[in-house]
Order: sequence, then structure tokens, then C-alpha cells
Amino acid sequence: MDPRSGFEAVFLDPVGQSVQQRWADASVAVAFEELPPVSAFPAIPGRRWGPGLWWSATTGRHVAAGSNAMRAQLMVLDRDPDVTGLAGRPVRLLWREERGRVRSWVPQLFARYRDGTGLLADCPSHPEAGGDRAVKAAEAVGAACEEIGWAYRRLAPLDDVLAANLKWLAGYRHPRNAGRPGLTPAVVEAFARPRPLIKGAEEAGDPIEILPAVFHALWNGKLKTDLEKPLHERTLVGPADWSGPGRTAGGAR
Repeated sequence: MDPRSGFEAVFLDPVGQSVQQRWADASVAVAFEELPPVSAFPAIPGRRWGPGLWWSATTGRHVAAGSNAMRAQLMVLDRDPDVTGLAGRPVRLLWREERGRVRSWVPQLFARYRDGTGLLADCPSHPEAGGDRAVKAAEAVGAACEEIGWAYRRLAPLDDVLAANLKWLAGYRHPRNAGRPGLTPAVVEAFARPRPLIKGAEEAGDPIEILPAVFHALWNGKLKTDLEKPLHERTLVGPADWSGPGRTAGGAR
């Protein structure tokens, strides 16, 4: 890649018209987190999971997702308190190689952070996915992001246990699972000191009512547990500042 050639961004404006603009200018002026995909995710015959939509607890809107691996990464970013916006494939990057050939790449995922910076990411199902073309594109897109103080990542697939736990908690991500007014403070108080999940739920009230609120609090970080171990009724749950369990899933910064 010839860095002197610069980068261009292609995206869809609010009425669906394609726009091409200098990358450095677009990164400042365009709210990529609010844009639709610049091109559709491909539907590949034979795959168990195809393109779909992820409802984001961060934004209250749907995000286009092209694969199960991407959906898993959306779960991680949707829990990150520093993330304020998410979008699937909102921008295509163009650049010119040293020999003059124009190249392009559409990163799968965009995340906006609270400080205004952005993350462009791809979500391969395995480290070698995409082959040599993906490796070269990663170098170029990484350089484009570095120029403007953003980041590019090829996000590694999640561990199976972590992915399963996040999938379970994501089922309770909607605010309705916080329950009636005053229930969340009671749930947090029940786990002011770490205790098994079912014991804290029973202390706070009827587990049928309480458990959805517990899972919602674990999703949004008001409670904490070790998500790298299988969730079950004896799983230790503690307050948000508890240092006991292993790391919880956070964003890719």
C-alpha cells in the first residue's frame, strides 16, 4: 500500500445514496453508527447461521449482523459501558496500491466509543478466515484507522463457555427484565457480598420474579460473576466492584 495515496470512504447517506469522501474528512463528519450497511452481508448456502439483526441494548436499535461470530462480538461490545454506538458494515474503505491498483474492504463492524473515537473490526470464525486478502486488507485498514486515532481489530472468536454465558445473559438485556421499580436496588443489595446466585435471588424475593432481574444486572454490569465458567444456580455472584471472579467480557479497545 502506498500511504501517499490516502484513503477514501464510501457510505450511504440518510436517503440511501452512495457517497465517496476523503477518509480523514468522513471520520470527523459522519456518524457511522447511524448508517445502514454499505453493502449487504452475503447469505452463504449451507451455513447454519446467516445474516440477521441484533437488537442493541446500548442504542435501542437493530444492528445488521452477518454471522454467528459477528453476533458474538456484538454481545461483547453491547455490554461495554464505553461503547455508545454500533453498526454493521457502514463504510467501505478504498486505497491505491503502489502499482496503482485500487483496493477496497468493508469491515464487518463499527463501534463508537464514549470519547468519540471509533473501532472498525472484522469477526472471523477462525484465525485464518479470509486468507491472504484479509491479511492485506487488515494492514491497510489498520493504517487508515491509525491515521485518525481509531483502531482496527480482527476479533478472535470467543471461548465456547464465555459465548454461551453471554448468549444466556443477552436474553435478558432488554430493560423490561429489570422488573418493577425498586427491584434492581434490592437485587444489588442481595449480592452486596458474594453468594451463590440462587441464594441471593431467594433473599431478594420470589426467584421467578428475581432471576430475570439478576441476569439483567449481570448483563449491564451492576452485578459481577466469572463468565469464563459455566453459569448455574451455585455460581458466585457479587457486586460490580468485586475483585473475586475472573475477568468479565468487555470491549476490544
